[in-house]
This record gives sequence, structure tokens and C-alpha cells, in this order.
Amino acid sequence: MSRNSGSQQSSYGKWTLSSSDEESEDTKKPSSSLSVSRDRVVPAPQFPCSEARKESYKRKSNPVKFEEMAGKEPSPAKKLKSDKEGMGWCLSSSDEEPEPKKEPKKVKEPSSRKPEVQRVYRSRSPTPTPTTNEKHKTPSDSQDPWDVLQAGEPFRFYLTKVTGIKPKYNAGALHIKDILSPLFGTLVSSVQFNYCINIPWLVKQYPEEFRNKPLLIVHGEKQESKARLHEEAHPYENIRLCQARLDMAFGTHHTKMMILLYEEGLRVVIHTSNLIHDDWHQKTQGIWLSPLYPKLPEGSSSLAGESITNFRSDLMAYLAAYNSPSLREWIDIIKQHDLSETRVYLIGSTPGRYQGHDKEKWGHLRLRKILREKGGLISGIESWPVIGQFSSIGSMGTDHTKWLHSEFGESLKTLGKGVKTLPKAENPLQLIYPSVNNVRTSLEGYPAGGSLPYSIQTAQKQPWLHSYFHKWKAETSGRSRAIPHIKTYMRLSPDYRELAWFLVTSANLSKAAWGSLEKSGAQLFIRSYELGVLFLPSAFGFDNETFQVKVNVYANNEDSKGTFPVPYDLPPERYTGKERPWVWNIPYVNAPDSHGNIWCPS
Repeated sequence: MSRNSGSQQSSYGKWTLSSSDEESEDTKKPSSSLSVSRDRVVPAPQFPCSEARKESYKRKSNPVKFEEMAGKEPSPAKKLKSDKEGMGWCLSSSDEEPEPKKEPKKVKEPSSRKPEVQRVYRSRSPTPTPTTNEKHKTPSDSQDPWDVLQAGEPFRFYLTKVTGIKPKYNAGALHIKDILSPLFGTLVSSVQFNYCINIPWLVKQYPEEFRNKPLLIVHGEKQESKARLHEEAHPYENIRLCQARLDMAFGTHHTKMMILLYEEGLRVVIHTSNLIHDDWHQKTQGIWLSPLYPKLPEGSSSLAGESITNFRSDLMAYLAAYNSPSLREWIDIIKQHDLSETRVYLIGSTPGRYQGHDKEKWGHLRLRKILREKGGLISGIESWPVIGQFSSIGSMGTDHTKWLHSEFGESLKTLGKGVKTLPKAENPLQLIYPSVNNVRTSLEGYPAGGSLPYSIQTAQKQPWLHSYFHKWKAETSGRSRAIPHIKTYMRLSPDYRELAWFLVTSANLSKAAWGSLEKSGAQLFIRSYELGVLFLPSAFGFDNETFQVKVNVYANNEDSKGTFPVPYDLPPERYTGKERPWVWNIPYVNAPDSHGNIWCPS
């Protein structure tokens, strides 16, 4: 088979492999036409989402049991694997996984009937009509949300609650219902920025007393997806929609942020979860929750309320990039509040081609600028490894020099002025991305892979990348089986005990998200909207130039002052020879998942 295109025939259908060099991690539809006949057709979710997410929904609604495939040899995975081994890429590694010692757990097959959606509530009604079978509830947790906030100081970095793990591992975690709780403020209005949005579900996450408050939803949907979103919003007179302009092919509105206006002040929440049930249920997600920003006194200077990280101005500049009248209203609201207590830097991406000084406003060059100007000079930093962790991967090029180790790698390795970079081999780059076995044994089983839309079309073009991969492992936080949708980047000491900086963001490992240089480096090209926050020790007033890493976030005997809660186990564990990264649009049929099912994308 040629490297750029071709097809493979199996008992499951035919793959046509794409030759596109520019694929978005979330929006590019696979060119595979793998089809599996089934007795019933499961409708796609009503909310717009990626093809991988839709496939996950189908497999949850209509699972295929491992027993159904018994005796059917050879499997499509095994047949196709032999054709790909020469390329250093196996289409499926499930046939190399050990068989479970216990019989797979039998689970009741979910109903294919669509859940009831309340369509009668309008803002003029004092209370909404309750729906029957309220099935999505916040994971039980005896912690008061205020205690959770205090435990998160000074970083205010939290994980989301996970259903199905021990309660102690949800300590210090938040659900969206906690964030929107009246305990955090008396809501006046709010704005939600996101990629994948289920409006009826989102409305239910607000307390009843806030469900008729003005809500602006910023999205990037077009055509049919946009029409569906408007149809979902129609019953709610308090909801307005704002479409983010996306002129670049394969670009997405991937930012995940809430701005909450209270009677008591203003709060900003930057996180990694889509506004759908699955993302707040059994996945590892990250949240930065701002302090409650008080209103400035009347007549305050236009410069009042700024933080040492310039967060207020940067947030207004990010909103201004949308060029939307609806968001200009929120810029005016931000101007009225005191954001001076903010200790994080805003790192955003907005679509466009940028030259001159504008090159350093967005994407990885924005990260490079902040690390260069605000990062401390640390002895021996040149050899400290960089760790990237993400839930999707774009096209990197034919080898590591094309983007990963050149422009993007240089941005990640910057820290302070005058620091010289050692040869690339002396700057370890470790990439954490779930393996097939991570997904197979997860709480959700194979359908968890719907939130990891790494496609075979992209993977087959960059087998060199897989040598960098490390497993998802979070045993000390009890979250190894909660597949990560969080995205983090950081730089640590060789013993993994000191942290030079930490970034939580919506940006996956892709040029679309971070930008790529054009015109011999004179221009930065970005396709998508992204947003994250950067933690630097200097902004938190620490005497030393590093954060200490909190190795076990639940160890009571560890002084937590100044220790940063890294959300997975260190050091990272490299893939073994038989492990492969999860690829969503190929079958895994030779080993059952945690629910006794196999994965047959249709």
C-alpha cells in the first residue's frame, strides 16, 4: 500500500485512507466507509459533535458483545495488522492483549429510545416542569463546595468529579452543578464558550432559580449543525447564540470557558469539558476557577483592576477577537470588575494569519513569549524534560523536525532570557496519550475512545510519533480508569519533583490549535479557537523559581503549601513493545472491554 492513499478489504468493509495533510482533531470526517450491519439503527445524538463522539454514542446505545464474535476468524484486526506491520503501525493491538481471567461482567443493554427532552420551559415561567427519569446526577460527595475551593488554594486548579470511583478520590473535585451552584454567587447572567453543546442538558445543570437568567452560548457550528443548535435553543427565550467566525478549513471553536456575572461580582472558569453529559461523568477533566472578582468603584481608572499577569487585558483582547456585539457587552462587564487577584497567564489561540508583533499574541508563540519574559532562570533547565498530555493529535509532518521539535518544541523549551537550548536529544519530550488497553479497561470501556479522535488516516502518516508515547496512569488519584479529556503541558526537573511551569488548556497536539509558521517564520497560521491558563511560580510570589510537585494528592502527611497537584502519576511510563495508541476508527474485536463489549465502528 502507498503511504498516502489506498484501501483494505475485510469482512467488515472497506477503508479508503485519506491523503490529507491538514486534519483537525475534532472535525475532519473520516474517509473510511467501514460498515457493520446491525438489527436496529441508533440515531445520532441531537447535539452537534465529532464523528468519533457519534460513534461512541452508537456503541453505547447498541453494544456488540464479545461473545457474539467468538469463533469468527480471522478477525479484521488480525488480517489488517499483517499488512501494516511493515510501516511500524498496527491497526489493532487488542489481539495482543491478554485475555481477562474473569468472565466479562454482564451489563444490561441500554434502551435505544431517545431520552425525553423538555421543550416547554420558557423564561416567563416561574419554575420548569420537572422531567421524568432525571438520570444525570452529580456524583455523591459530602464535601461542601466552599471546602473544595479552600483546598484548591492558591492555584485554584481542580479536576472534575467521576462517577464510579471511591468517594475519597472525588475529594477536591468539582461538577458543573457545583460551579453553577448558588453557593458560589447569585447569578445575574452567564456566557458559555464551547465546542460540543447539548442545550437541554446544559440548562438542567443550572439551579432552578437561575434557569431563566440570560445565557449567551458561543459556538462554532455551521449549516445543519447550526440549525440543530438553534432548534435546541428555541424553547428557551433567555438563551442567545453567538457563532464564532471560522474561515479556515478544519478550524474549530474549541475554547471551553464560562463567564459568570453575579450580584456579588464576576467569575471566570476555564476548563476542558464539552457541555455534554459524558464529559462530566467518567472522564478526567481540568478546571481553573477564578476568584470572585468584585466590582470596581464608580469612576475608577481604566487601568484599575489589572493583575500582575495582565489577565484582564488579555481576556478582553481574546473576546474582542470574535468581533461580536454580544461579546462586546461582556468586555464592558469585565472593565467594571477588579481582576487584580488573578495569578495565571492567559494563553489563547484565534484563527488567522499573524505577522509582526501580532505573531506573539496567540498560539505557541504566545506561550514562548510569556515563558521567555516571565520564566525564572533555573540552573540546568536546559536538560529538564517537557511533558505534553492531550486527547487528540493532528498531522505533525513526515518526521519530528517538521513541527514538533522545531517551532513547537522550541516554544515549550523556552524559559527565561538567554537560556541556550541543548541538542534535541538532551531535551526529553514525553507525550502522554491513552493506549488501546487504557481505553479497553476504562470505566466506559471502548466507547471512551470517542473522546480521543485520533484517526488511522493521521496515524499511518506519522508512525515516528508513537515512540514518544507514554500511558495514561493516575493511580495515586484513583483516576487511571477515567479516560483523560484534559490537556496539560509542563516542564519538570529530571527527578520529577520540581515544576518550572504548568499549562491546562483546550489545545490538543495539533498545528490547527497551536499554529504553524509560514513564510520562513514571518507569519503564524492558526485555524482554531483555544484557551488555557499558565501557572508560573513567580506570579504566585514563591521565593524559589519552581513549584514543588505533590506526588500523592491524597497524602495527609505532605505539606501542600506551594506544591502543585499534577493530575497523573510521575514519572510517565513508556508504552511497552506491544502497546499502541488508541485510534478511534478501526475495530478492536479480540479482547472485551470493561463491559464485555468489542469496538466495531460503523
